Amino acid sequence: MLSRFTGKNILVIKLGALGDVILCLPQLAHILEVHAADRVTLLTAPEYARLVAGFPHLQVACFRRKGALEMARMLAWLLGRQFDEVYDLQGSLRSRVMTRITRAQKRVGPAPGIAYTHTPATGSAAVHAFDRFNAVLVAGGIGAAEPVFRQPWLPEGRAEIEVWLRDHGLQGRRLALLHAGASPQWVSKRWDEKNYRELAAALVARGIGVVWIGAASERDLNRRLSAEAGIDATGRFDYRELAALAGQARFAITNDSGPMHLLSTAGLPVYAFFGPTDWRRSHALGQQGRVLTNPVPCSPCALSVCPPERRHACLDGITPAMVLTRLEVDRLL
Repeated sequence: MLSRFTGKNILVIKLGALGDVILCLPQLAHILEVHAADRVTLLTAPEYARLVAGFPHLQVACFRRKGALEMARMLAWLLGRQFDEVYDLQGSLRSRVMTRITRAQKRVGPAPGIAYTHTPATGSAAVHAFDRFNAVLVAGGIGAAEPVFRQPWLPEGRAEIEVWLRDHGLQGRRLALLHAGASPQWVSKRWDEKNYRELAAALVARGIGVVWIGAASERDLNRRLSAEAGIDATGRFDYRELAALAGQARFAITNDSGPMHLLSTAGLPVYAFFGPTDWRRSHALGQQGRVLTNPVPCSPCALSVCPPERRHACLDGITPAMVLTRLEVDRLL
């Protein structure tokens, strides 16, 4: 005879985006530890389910983030279940509505409002995302998560990566992963293409194997860049494979992007350009000492497109020579 489940039903809401989902993985692991005898469900977007596939005892419910019909499906799903506690790690209007309609006795969120029964004592909008997530956990009475990633899914990609490296003559070589793209909605985050081109050529001249990574939307960009130096791996790897590739690389150079966060989960030194966004709020976990910035009065501006009169000074003021010097100082070349 099956024993009846007597634990609590816990819901964690984190819909996106990629970087924020990755940054809250330590909090998710902590919730699972604290609620080891309970049933924990993560509500997220389908594209992020793979990131948490290796977490033991975690159930995952996936809904697309856009569309009225999908929102209706999501709300119907929530109304059809009974949760005892909810941790809203999203903090959007949508997630507040979702939290409220669960009618859970304990509803924990990032800021005061009728959706929540527990919130942090003080506002935390100006701090790093990881600390904001921890503030939610502390408000819920379960303590903070340690800033350490756990990747039970990382070994799954190693075999595929070893084959790929061998097929491209990169096995045993020093590797640099370069991500020259960014969200299409954030053109201002991109370090100039000519700078990436010059940097890649200099790295190859020093015996470093350059691999261009990115999503399908960055295929044309990476095709142009790899035509002069490096190997185009656009869209080639899933999350587990990209993390496994990071485990084989010497360092990465990226814009402020989702891949920046994913690469950091492998403990890889990740150097990232920040200009329009505030690195103090968005840097990859443990990588704050490797942010690449050019202090100008208008940075950070939070503008998706730089006004022409500002000449993208925040990023264009960082030269390939500066990046190479930093890598040399850090003894990575």
